[in-house]
Amino acid sequence: MLDVGSKAPEFILPNHEGTETALTDLLADGPLILYFYPADFTPGCTKEACSIRDIHNDIQSVGLQVAGISPQDEDSHRRFREEHDLPFLLLSDPGKVVIKMYDVDGPFGVGVRRATFLINQDRKIKDAVMADVRIGRHQEFIEKAIILREAAGKRAGD
Repeated sequence: MLDVGSKAPEFILPNHEGTETALTDLLADGPLILYFYPADFTPGCTKEACSIRDIHNDIQSVGLQVAGISPQDEDSHRRFREEHDLPFLLLSDPGKVVIKMYDVDGPFGVGVRRATFLINQDRKIKDAVMADVRIGRHQEFIEKAIILREAAGKRAGD
């Protein structure tokens, strides 16, 4: 997993609509919560995505963006978003190129580690968490980012 304080590698991946999306594009409107997850429609990943969905208004209210990355294709991501009413982007990395760049490839190249990064607009990693099993740690991480931005007086558009 990349270290806090390091520069987040630029990437371009297709989103759930098949549109190419770059990290720079995601950061255009504010800092980014970038999370990596193993697979669409699995129990743990569904729980994680829905927990982010449930606090998405709070995330946006402090000017944060959200995107998820996993190896599934655009069609899988589109169906996953629709079935669970997910309001954020899902990016497809079937070759695990970005997954490897962020050092969240699974042990021996199998699967994907569950990791969440908070990336500032200058592409610096401000904070990060990895918790493969304790999925609730990712929601706690995001809630902490929301509280810190609120305490700093950050709102959407700041």
